[in-house]
Amino acid sequence: MIQDPANEAKSDELKRGYDFLLRNVKPDGGMYTKARANYNTAICLMALVLRARPEDEEIIRRARRFVAHQQNDADTPGKTDNPFDGGIGYGGAQPGAPAHGDLSNTSFALEALYYSKKLFEDSGKPVEKKDDLNWNAAIEFVSRCQNLKATNDQPWAGQDQENIGAFGYTPVPQAPRGGKKDGGPVPMRYYGSISYAGMLSFIYAGLTPEDPRIKAALEWLGANYTVDENPGMGAEGLYYYYHTMAKSLATAGIRTLKTKSGAADWTADLSRKLISLQNADGSWANTASGRWMESDPVLVTAYTVLALEQVQRVMK
Repeated sequence: MIQDPANEAKSDELKRGYDFLLRNVKPDGGMYTKARANYNTAICLMALVLRARPEDEEIIRRARRFVAHQQNDADTPGKTDNPFDGGIGYGGAQPGAPAHGDLSNTSFALEALYYSKKLFEDSGKPVEKKDDLNWNAAIEFVSRCQNLKATNDQPWAGQDQENIGAFGYTPVPQAPRGGKKDGGPVPMRYYGSISYAGMLSFIYAGLTPEDPRIKAALEWLGANYTVDENPGMGAEGLYYYYHTMAKSLATAGIRTLKTKSGAADWTADLSRKLISLQNADGSWANTASGRWMESDPVLVTAYTVLALEQVQRVMK
């Protein structure tokens, strides 16, 4: 994190990075080029919040408004009567297109909205309700992505008894790459990185560790704990898994995770694993799977440094 804005002047790379973000501010308040409007704006918004310059206040406020207004409210206004209501997708959907949202985009949006809201509250200029997220609807969307019958009204919830508490990417089962093979119903796919994203989303939305949804998530994450793969996905999205795992557990204030083999110090396990995977030039890259751009060492090194930052946050 950027702790001292004065340090920016000492880093030409940092200044050029921020200059690039500001050059991509759009008239609608978003920060993107051609696609993935919400995804990019949420991440850029977090960068500006961390710098916290007074001169960026209006840009931050408009970007925050842009992200909040990406939230789905598809059928009856004000009611979560569509499975995707309360969630957020990549952004830029055409008018009249079916609602769509996913837990990855939603978690990044909730993170940016949570911290930017705190920034304005601390400055004595709170966000107006009309420019804020419907946080209760967001909780409903995230709940509909979790395999927990008591808090999820979707028909598939609770059917897979081996994955109670886990999360899927959306509240509606998605056909695997290549489509259906047998013509039957598509089962929900649960995996580690998106389950950490789900738990983190609940935390940003204000749920406490005592909430049954967070308890169930931690039970599944503990039962499937590993730093050798992304549970349910193998090598795919591995470094996103490391990043989301570290951020979720650090934000929850968890140093040890209850697993099948006992209490695991995830900070030690993850640190050792990441150090062992570092390349000779100091970078990291996913050599086993390039899905989601993880063959790109710039992206993956950023994931890794952010994960290690979260480790330090817990160990302090």
